[in-house]
Amino acid sequence: MAHHRSAKKRIRQTAKRTMVNRARTSRIRSYIKKVEMAVAGGDAEAAKNALREAEPEIRRGVRKGVLKLNTASRRISRLARRVNQLSAGEGATA
Repeated sequence: MAHHRSAKKRIRQTAKRTMVNRARTSRIRSYIKKVEMAVAGGDAEAAKNALREAEPEIRRGVRKGVLKLNTASRRISRLARRVNQLSAGEGATA
């Protein structure tokens, strides 16, 4: 256990930051899940809208330090590719 005042303060700060970071990570996962559910449901319009909402949240995670840039770019790219495939497939059948 920490004995110095500065170390105790550091523990309190770390606990607060951990809660904020966990909340942000959870929110990012929720946005990603919305896109994946829309793609799985085959609704191209809902998938596009969900991706449009998810992308800024994922990029914000990079700015806040909970995601690395390449990780965020990869996730956005894969989601966008799936949404575009869904849109292309729907356009071909319509």
